[in-house]
Amino acid sequence: MEIKKYLEGGDMRSIGQVERVVPLIKNQADFDALFEFVLSRDELLSMRAIDAVEKITVSHPEYLRPHGKAIFKAMPLASKNVIKWHLALIVARIDWQEERLGFVWEQLTRWATSAKESRIVRVNAIQALFELSRKHPELREDLRLTVELLEQSEIPSIKARLRILKKKGL
Repeated sequence: MEIKKYLEGGDMRSIGQVERVVPLIKNQADFDALFEFVLSRDELLSMRAIDAVEKITVSHPEYLRPHGKAIFKAMPLASKNVIKWHLALIVARIDWQEERLGFVWEQLTRWATSAKESRIVRVNAIQALFELSRKHPELREDLRLTVELLEQSEIPSIKARLRILKKKGL
């Protein structure tokens, strides 16, 4: 399968043909081939691959299992907003061991609370914190403290996400 041809071409403002990649991924081997492009030095390929990975793992989070270590290492290195906002959603789909969970939680909290981050990175980090707190109830108090801080925000997208999550039991 030639995944690369669907990820190439155009510029950074375009998702290219990512929507054509998603249905091509039928199993772990296909996903693993796609995931190699997430780690590419070519920013365009990496950006589009992580977009496809995020979409695919909504239905197949188990495909992420062999890639947890790479995702964990990528979090503190991510500098592009487009990579961060996808990483935020992806990390919530992984069953982290306790020592790694703490680091992931801290990174997401930094992204969620930092005025230097883009709004979509912040909103997706908030969503990820909520999802992780559902899997790990011991984190709910930390989430409550973060939410108290975020409630002071005047950013409409953050306020909207908090309203949505409160309806879901935040």
